[in-house]
Amino acid sequence: MGRVRVAGFSLSLDGFGAGPDQSLEDPLGKRGTELHRWFFGTRTFQAMFGQGGGSEGVDETFAHRSMDGFGAFILGRNMFGPGRGEWPDDGWKGWWGDNPPYHAPTFILTHHAREPLVMEGGTTFHFVTDGIHAALERARDAAGTLDVKIGGGVSTVRQYLQAGLIDELHLAISPVLLGRGESLFEGLDLPALGYRVTDSVATELATHVVIGREAGD
Repeated sequence: MGRVRVAGFSLSLDGFGAGPDQSLEDPLGKRGTELHRWFFGTRTFQAMFGQGGGSEGVDETFAHRSMDGFGAFILGRNMFGPGRGEWPDDGWKGWWGDNPPYHAPTFILTHHAREPLVMEGGTTFHFVTDGIHAALERARDAAGTLDVKIGGGVSTVRQYLQAGLIDELHLAISPVLLGRGESLFEGLDLPALGYRVTDSVATELATHVVIGREAGD
C-alpha cells in the first residue's frame, strides 16, 4: 500500500492556502493565483497544457513530484467547482475542461450525491458523501501500490491532518501576504499530532518545506 501525501500545496507567508471569495472568476479566491507563481513557470506545468519548455531546478523537481506516483486523488468539493448545496444539474464537470490533469480515479468530498463522471485521459470523478475515511478507503483501493494524493482545498487537508492520516506534506510557501483567506494551520498542533519538518529548501519564488510523521506515529 502506498502513502497518503499532500504535494505541491501552495501557501502564503501568513498561512493561507487560498484567497477569500472563491468564485467562477477567481477559482483560488482573490489573489490566490499569486501563491502558485513557483509552479506556473515549470516544465511540469507547461506539459500539463501540452506546451514545451519551462524551468528546471528545484521548483521543477517539486512540481514533478507533486503529480508523480499517484494512483488516486481526493479533493474537496470546492476544488471541483464553485457551487454549494444540491447539484443543480450534471452540466458542471470541473475547472479543467474535458481532460483534467489527474488521469486517475479522483474522489470528491461532498454532502450531495452525484453519479460518477467519466472524463478524458483516465480521470473519473467519484462523489463521496460518507466522509474522509470512506473516501480514503476507496482511494487506497483504487491506487493499489501507488500513493494517494490529498489535493485540497484547505479544509480537506486540515481534516486529514487532524485525523493523522497524512504521511507527508509538501508545502510551497510563497513570499506573498494575503491577509485573509483560508488558514491551513489555525487550531492545529502539528507536533502533538506527530509531525516534524523533514526537509526545507528555498528558491526565489518559494520555500519548499516537507513535513512528515515520526516513525511509530
